Amino acid sequence: MHLKNKIALLLIIALTLGLAGCQSAYYKTMESFGYHKRDILVSNVEKARESQEEASEQFKSALDKFSALTGFHGGDLQETYERLNDEYENSEAAALKVRKRIDAVEEVGNDLFDEWNAELDQYTSKKLRNESRVKLSKTKSKFKRLLSAMRKAEKKIDPVLNVFRDQVLYLKHNLNAQAIASLKSELNTLEGDIGRLIKEMQRSIDEADAFIKELKKN
Repeated sequence: MHLKNKIALLLIIALTLGLAGCQSAYYKTMESFGYHKRDILVSNVEKARESQEEASEQFKSALDKFSALTGFHGGDLQETYERLNDEYENSEAAALKVRKRIDAVEEVGNDLFDEWNAELDQYTSKKLRNESRVKLSKTKSKFKRLLSAMRKAEKKIDPVLNVFRDQVLYLKHNLNAQAIASLKSELNTLEGDIGRLIKEMQRSIDEADAFIKELKKN
């Protein structure tokens, strides 16, 4: 089978099994194509890292739009509201993507470590078993640190979305210059929340880079 067709078939089967919720069948199918849990975990961590990078850029863009809105001096208020609403919806979508990808990282990581731990009993060599156990312990420790960083960054998302949601809803029913002027009081809060979010996401991204490097090295 041509490589492109093989990859396409793999993606279709994986998607079908994923939708069916049959994780074990999904793993078996991926393994038949040479992709083991370790490979899937690396791929999921890379995707989670990319989603955090994209979310960081989206929240920066949303902050820029919000800041520009507070300096409103005339124009189409409906159009102004729609631009801010678009930024909110894009930010919400980016946040959902981040959450789903972190969940995928956690699921595959736990499955990998369960499998790794169970296979320790299959060794006949005590030396190799002990070496594998030590490597498992170190990898689990690094994974725990990675997941903690990802979850910590994820928790910073809701405060930002809440402020955006409030402002969009308020503006939706108060399309006047006075309403826009009142939004300025939230700007400092929003800037602080987004600053903390981006800082935590960068820490998570750095942890992801280190974890991927470690897995590929072993």
